Amino acid sequence: MGAGRVFAYGAAAGLIGDLLLGDPRRGHPVAVFGRAAGAVERVLWRDHRGWGALHTVVCAGGAVTLGGVAQRAVRDSAVASVVLTAAATWAVVGGTSLAREARAIGRALEAGDVEGARARLPHLCGRDPQALDADGIARAVVESVAENTSDAVVGALVWGAVGGVPGLVGFRAVNTLDAMVGHKSARYRRYGWASARLDDLAGWPGARLTAVLAALAGDDPRGAVRAWRADAARHPSPNAGPVEASFAGALGVRLGGSLSYGGRVEHRPVLNGAGRGVRTRDVERAVRLSRRVGWLALGVCVAARRIAKGRDS
Repeated sequence: MGAGRVFAYGAAAGLIGDLLLGDPRRGHPVAVFGRAAGAVERVLWRDHRGWGALHTVVCAGGAVTLGGVAQRAVRDSAVASVVLTAAATWAVVGGTSLAREARAIGRALEAGDVEGARARLPHLCGRDPQALDADGIARAVVESVAENTSDAVVGALVWGAVGGVPGLVGFRAVNTLDAMVGHKSARYRRYGWASARLDDLAGWPGARLTAVLAALAGDDPRGAVRAWRADAARHPSPNAGPVEASFAGALGVRLGGSLSYGGRVEHRPVLNGAGRGVRTRDVERAVRLSRRVGWLALGVCVAARRIAKGRDS
């Protein structure tokens, strides 16, 4: 069995596994990686970009190396290769957990339980929930669903198509490092610079594919393209901008504006200014769009890998 078919069967099985099982409650491989990266940070941390770059190389490089060793160990068995790819895909994607958290907040909002929604919001994103009313919480959820569709699903599939198991685990490692040290706090402004820049590079192709597929799968393809072209470049993130703008246009809603992180207020550009404000029911619409984008991304990545490797792969 060629590499293309191994990826196709394994990635599909992994996505189905995520759909049926979600993330494990204990011993999640990403959590194990996070603890290991934290231990490396305790040894290497200096307020210096060079030491931060070394941290990135050790952690992300170690994950890619382990993935490569595992893939090489099973290369002579098609069944074992598919199982490994499925396990890696299931471990690194997070579409089901994303949908569950978003829907739980949406149900709380529908029931009028704003305090309950505020309590759950930190499970999904880093916004300050106390600064948000019901519509603000719904907007935060839709924006997080959009961004994490790229980070937690599509980006991983893209790099899995490019590099197999090492690509899958490498992308998740880079994304996790960015979440851990890539923010611009006093401690990580220099030390986390390399992880943040590498995450921008790794996330670039998945973000563009997500934006394209959201436009195709949404309710208003022209609106999605229009919002992407008009507003994405004004977003402070080179990857979240296209994704959130495309989702905003596809859903016909207005995203962006002022938000608060840990007491720090940011004024972000409005995405799809012609759209209406986000309402509670848009949470479920965003989740369904995210699901469609994830499965379409699998099809695109499988087809691209088959074409790149030849029909017999």
